[in-house]
Amino acid sequence: MVLAAKQTLSTKIGFSAPLPRRNPSSSLQRLPLSLSFPSAALPKRTVLTLSKPLHLSVLRAKPPVRCSAYEADKSEPPQPIDDTKSEAAKKAKIGVYFATWWALNVVFNIYNKKVLNAYPYPWLTSTLSLAAGSLMMLISWAVGIVETPKTDFDFWKTLFPVAVAHTIGHVAATVSMSKVAVSFTHIIKSGEPAFSVLVSRFLLGEAFPTSVYLSLIPIIGGCALSALTELNFNMIGFMGAMISNLAFVFRNIFSKKGMKGKSVSGMNYYACLSMLSLLILTPFAFAVEGPQMWIDGWQKALSDIGPQFVWWVAAQSVFYHLYNQVSYMSLDQISPLTFSVGNTMKRISVIVSSIIIFRTPVQPVNALGAAIAILGTFLYSQAKL
Repeated sequence: MVLAAKQTLSTKIGFSAPLPRRNPSSSLQRLPLSLSFPSAALPKRTVLTLSKPLHLSVLRAKPPVRCSAYEADKSEPPQPIDDTKSEAAKKAKIGVYFATWWALNVVFNIYNKKVLNAYPYPWLTSTLSLAAGSLMMLISWAVGIVETPKTDFDFWKTLFPVAVAHTIGHVAATVSMSKVAVSFTHIIKSGEPAFSVLVSRFLLGEAFPTSVYLSLIPIIGGCALSALTELNFNMIGFMGAMISNLAFVFRNIFSKKGMKGKSVSGMNYYACLSMLSLLILTPFAFAVEGPQMWIDGWQKALSDIGPQFVWWVAAQSVFYHLYNQVSYMSLDQISPLTFSVGNTMKRISVIVSSIIIFRTPVQPVNALGAAIAILGTFLYSQAKL
């Protein structure tokens, strides 16, 4: 019966050749196969022909995907993405930056004061610091240690006011330290948050809580008390520290704005800043002091100190660039006001270390003023949270 059905089907379809049977012991044989249909079923001129071998493929069904509902008693629900670890890592990174920044700054201030005591030419000393940093970065770019930044005219145009503020602040701080003790300079410079708030409020239009303004009272009062009770007070040293405060606040604000939307990292940003500041400062250094004064002072310093004086100059120049470079890497991650707070807290370590190393005489009232200023800085940082 089955055979009769196959024959009937073959007759209706019209196979011109029987389908080959598969031989289990050999591979599948491919034979030409043609199909024709009765004229009654199709139009007269329609003929379906398969002139090429018919390829047969076996599609294996994929195993079905089993879906099951969530059961509260057998598994835990999906957990949301936790950003706590990434936030903690970011804070730790900033902490490392701050610690390195403060340590390098302490070393710089020690060698800078040693150089200025033996060689009282702050304009040349400031120029050498910028020149050393510029040379270090040019070498780093040349050998491939640091990727060369891609800059354009707009970048340098934006950087110019930052470089002017940086140059003024750098020279003013160096002039201050050449006239007074390192501790006194940094006590006065601890009032930088006050300058930062005032500039941000009246020039940038930023508003702050009342607690922020109240925290400025002990900062300003402590700095004033320290200045009035300073044993070796010098007006040039005091004004140099005040001018440095104002200039560095503008530098930090302009830097933060200039770094937005730029592909230049903090390290390369400060390198470009050093080079532009060096170009600005060099002609003024020649005009204010001059080569003859530098040569005479250099010979005297070598005769008084010895060959190690050269090491002092090199150390203060290199460490100046390093601590500023790290500070700009920190500025990549924080706001200008937070940067000013970190800069102020850094001065605690500088003040204490300089008093110990240089044996600076400090009156109790003077120390009280410094403590009040530092307390005000702490209150300011808490009010900013």
